[in-house]
Amino acid sequence: MDGFIRALGMMSGTSLDGVDAAMIETDGIRIAGFGRSAYAAYGDNEAHVLHAALGRWQGGEGVAEAAALSVAAHAGLAADFPEAELVGYHGQTLAHDPKGRGTHQAGDGAALARALGRPVVWDFRSEDVRQGGRERRLPLLPLGLRALGCGTRASAPSAGRFSQSGRGGQYHLGRSVGRGPRGAGCLPCL
Repeated sequence: MDGFIRALGMMSGTSLDGVDAAMIETDGIRIAGFGRSAYAAYGDNEAHVLHAALGRWQGGEGVAEAAALSVAAHAGLAADFPEAELVGYHGQTLAHDPKGRGTHQAGDGAALARALGRPVVWDFRSEDVRQGGRERRLPLLPLGLRALGCGTRASAPSAGRFSQSGRGGQYHLGRSVGRGPRGAGCLPCL
């Protein structure tokens, strides 16, 4: 279909049990089709690293290890989806204080993009909180429901950063926060 891309959505939740992945075909507004899905469980050592970092903010003990583990686990599962043209990466929630410090999603979308050789949209919750979505727990859910025709009145998402592998770009929707091949608001799926 013209204007549609194959996007892989990935996340590891606060249960710290593993990484889920699912493919869709979308133009960013509509979902034209659903693809495969997969799950990769964390081993005991991986779960221990993540549990040890819970409640800690960037720079805290164990956080860098948890972030690196998150990237590696997501890259490992994403390798099973070579057809994905774009990857959505939530990051790993370690701390959440929306009325105070914000939220901390450990991970590195740029590192994941380099590992995969594909663009990665990431850190959705942090940007959602920065844009005032303090109480929402699922910032992209209303968009998904609208794309499925569920009647929600969702507006544009509070999306996270965009990392283009090998091109040095990171973007927030509507404004550039880095250099790259496209201008602000460049996400092909929005």
